[in-house]
Amino acid sequence: MSGQQVKRVKRPISGVLLLDKPYGFSSNGALQKVKWLYQAEKAGHTGNLDPIATGLLPICLGEATKFSQVLLDADKAYLATLKFGQTTTTGDSEGEVLETRPVAVEEARLRDVLQAVTGKIEQVPPMYSALKHEGRKLYEYARQGVEIERKARPVTIYGIELVRFAGDELVIDVACSKGTYIRVLAEEIGRQLGCGAHLIGLRRTRTAGFELQQAYTVEALEAMSMAERDSLLLPADCLLQHLPEVRLAGDAGHYFSHGQAVWHTRMQEQGELRVYDDAGNFLGLGMVDADGRVAPKRVLRIDR
Repeated sequence: MSGQQVKRVKRPISGVLLLDKPYGFSSNGALQKVKWLYQAEKAGHTGNLDPIATGLLPICLGEATKFSQVLLDADKAYLATLKFGQTTTTGDSEGEVLETRPVAVEEARLRDVLQAVTGKIEQVPPMYSALKHEGRKLYEYARQGVEIERKARPVTIYGIELVRFAGDELVIDVACSKGTYIRVLAEEIGRQLGCGAHLIGLRRTRTAGFELQQAYTVEALEAMSMAERDSLLLPADCLLQHLPEVRLAGDAGHYFSHGQAVWHTRMQEQGELRVYDDAGNFLGLGMVDADGRVAPKRVLRIDR
């Protein structure tokens, strides 16, 4: 077979990998790397991290992709590094410098500003973002010099901790809701201080109950055997631990897995549920319907 490439056989593997995304990789680039390493048939990431950002990026493989929306909607936390005195076209270090101003920031004033941008605020999404307008990503318009009108969106900054402040650099720990742009937050902090600012470093540390300390680097994954990589995968139901669980007895689990709503005795829960059979096998995501039955919303594939 000399001169010919050996075809990699794709595997129907399922689970969640907690990846420490490296600098310079897009979220999709990191996803494709993990998919290749696992030889996975199907994979999906759980929200964009800019190429300059590093840190926690859960990757869903196989059947776990059915529940990835949970992570898209989850609260997150970041360690962000800001540089005062300059604004850029992108709000981060990848853009061209727009304006340079002198920096004379006192810590007391800085703490006041951090408090002012904490809580429920509104952000206008940046042009250099993956949001779409008429089927195209905003950054594609931005690269052509086209400005698209964007509406402000509500987000919540749960807390900002000042980690380090020296001269023209600031490091903060930010806990926030989904949809928050840390670049935009950095720009707003610089605006309120009167000297301008942009983001020069970003590391995601938490999301949906997962911590960065649980994540693995690409280099670590590359050094492992396939069996070792497989052992790192978390089960799909780890994405739904915030939901109450219900166990279906007898044939009810079978019918649920085939798309049918089923009765469950003494059903008192409302909304979404983690659903298991009576042996404790995870079946999928269910919803209590108006009749009090457990209706399937996302179910795991049944191996025939």
